[in-house]
Amino acid sequence: MNGSRIASLGHYQPAKVLTNEDLADLVDTSDEWIRSRVGIRTRHIAGPDEPVDELAAHAAAKALATAGLTPGDIDLVVVATSTAIDRSPNTAARVAARLGVPSPAAMDVNVVCAGFTHALATADHAVRAGAAARALVIGADKMSDVTDWTDRTTCVLVGDGAGAAVVEAAGSADAGIGPVLWGSVPEMGHAVRIEGVPARFAQEGQSVYRWATTQLPPIARRACERAGLAPADLAAVVLHQANLRIIEPLAEKIGAVNAVVARDVTESGNTSAASIPLAFSKLVEQGAVTTGDPVLLFGFGGNLSYAGQVVRCP
Repeated sequence: MNGSRIASLGHYQPAKVLTNEDLADLVDTSDEWIRSRVGIRTRHIAGPDEPVDELAAHAAAKALATAGLTPGDIDLVVVATSTAIDRSPNTAARVAARLGVPSPAAMDVNVVCAGFTHALATADHAVRAGAAARALVIGADKMSDVTDWTDRTTCVLVGDGAGAAVVEAAGSADAGIGPVLWGSVPEMGHAVRIEGVPARFAQEGQSVYRWATTQLPPIARRACERAGLAPADLAAVVLHQANLRIIEPLAEKIGAVNAVVARDVTESGNTSAASIPLAFSKLVEQGAVTTGDPVLLFGFGGNLSYAGQVVRCP
């Protein structure tokens, strides 16, 4: 075994739905204002008794069930999150405890909106190296915990949720996770922040928009090249669901002319590290992509980090 593949996916969103009309009761905004600027209609919000590890565990349990596996089949748990309240136990350990995974390696990855694609690459590397046989890779964030609900520029963006993938060893002919292309722009890390006490999400929207729509398309195309594919060969593109005004021009500039473009942001908002696995899992569930289809996953955002890889649909 010298490769890895995604065996299954799963996702979870809290029951409470917050509409644009609901937000108009909280801040000076409107449905038309929000839709025209970010394309979001609704988002899901977790309750005070729903911590981020619970969201993650629900998504992971669904991925395990879809793969026909049990917690005992997992030896590595990697959780991408930037909204865990506690430093220790980490979110991965708490998810493992909730699911009953026996003695896994358990680690959190904090790369904010690019977290899932970083976590997926980390698990891929571990499996390829023989350090793990089967991993749970989860993106989960409870952005409502770090949102200033009086700031209309940020509170209209966020949602809560989780998505998960089971990654397992595969022979080279069956390998389904392509080489990662990752990096960051540390000197611009201030453009997206979750900082302070209490921690609050803030961003420099125009700077992020310009960076995402001008600097990232050639990087995403290089991720395709590393997988031996042209953008036109892609069946789907799942970008970080930041907002529709970033997703649509970025997808167009990548050149994936034949691909389905995930637009889950319209109903889920920006769920940070959860956004890519959440959107990908929904595409699979809806039948928009089929087994073996090449799909570009590309995360970007906090730290002005990015990571992308082409994967084969489970």
